[in-house]
Amino acid sequence: MSISVYGIRNCDTVKKARAWLDARGVAYAFHDYRTAGIDEARLQGWARELGWERLLNRAGTTFRKLPEADRQAIDEHKAVALMLAQPSMIKRPVLDLGDRRLVGFREAEWAEALPA
Repeated sequence: MSISVYGIRNCDTVKKARAWLDARGVAYAFHDYRTAGIDEARLQGWARELGWERLLNRAGTTFRKLPEADRQAIDEHKAVALMLAQPSMIKRPVLDLGDRRLVGFREAEWAEALPA
């Protein structure tokens, strides 16, 4: 199984998730979408699979700094455009297991998805 972790290197939650994977000897590729970006087709696929509402990080500083007009009346198209323009608006980490994805780091959920 090929595993990828998408996120931002200096994000505390991403650091915890990566440390958790490392401690369990799980091999994975890390994709920092702040430096490497994220392609539109992948992001749209995630939005269809997981729901754009789950992917859009409304609690983050980047989203909160948007003008009020940009934060209102968001639909999938607008959410994907915002996340493409500012990848830090994507909740993190995204764990790509090949056949499915998990958003955010919840240890119990990851342990279930990645049995020892």
